Amino acid sequence: MHVVVCIKQVPDTTEVRIDPKTNTLVRAGVPSIMNPYDIHAVEEAVRIKEQVGGKVTVITMGPPAAVQVLKEAVSLGADETVLVTDRVFAASDTFATSYVLASTIQKIAGSEPVDLIFAGKQAIDGDTAQTGPGIAQRMNLPLLTYVEKVRSIDVENKKIVVERRLEGSKQIVESTLPALLTVEKEINDVRYATLPNLIKAATHNPKAWDHTVIEADRTKVGLKGSPTRVGRSFVQQLTNEPGEIIEGTPQEAVVSLVDKLFAEGHLVADR
Repeated sequence: MHVVVCIKQVPDTTEVRIDPKTNTLVRAGVPSIMNPYDIHAVEEAVRIKEQVGGKVTVITMGPPAAVQVLKEAVSLGADETVLVTDRVFAASDTFATSYVLASTIQKIAGSEPVDLIFAGKQAIDGDTAQTGPGIAQRMNLPLLTYVEKVRSIDVENKKIVVERRLEGSKQIVESTLPALLTVEKEINDVRYATLPNLIKAATHNPKAWDHTVIEADRTKVGLKGSPTRVGRSFVQQLTNEPGEIIEGTPQEAVVSLVDKLFAEGHLVADR
């Protein structure tokens, strides 16, 4: 079984600062990490390889520095990696990014068929959860989102059964393969890298592909291929206004609070 995992290098949000004048992210000096959801996607792909045999290929679109997250993927057990990097990809939104990644997967599948694609539920620097579904749409693949558990894989009959998270419940779904899964962190616990994998990662050199290798149309990437435009960004202003203390017994306080909420229009009587 050939599993492809899409990952992303993102700024460590615990270190992110906002420029008070421009209200934009200050990326200088901010360390980059593998998107936390994507780490679990790599781990699950490796576990499937260990269970049924096969190969794990990890891909990312980004600047040359993104080679570090690909090396980390190798330390976790990935077999091959591809860095898709090109200046023409700069400023791509999720629509253009899904086009680049889908084109990359199709290029890989041209020489070695792909049975399953993993991606993290979302990236912590955008939180859109759109790239994975965008890839599935472009490749006309079954899409299974918010996956918390892979119950079974039938390689011979090309079937997969997963558990999906829904609001207040779970859903068990069977799908044909190939398919694309976006995963939650709860899908597994990421294991420590083994010494042989760490050694392999230290000397690993990912393949580097530009738009010509994946035969991407330049008008569909970067700003030209991105219908999304950021009109304005700003820092939410927090107030330091003191709260109000409602006196009385618990029962009296509840009545006073409800009356106040009705008076201010926060609650409306059901008629």
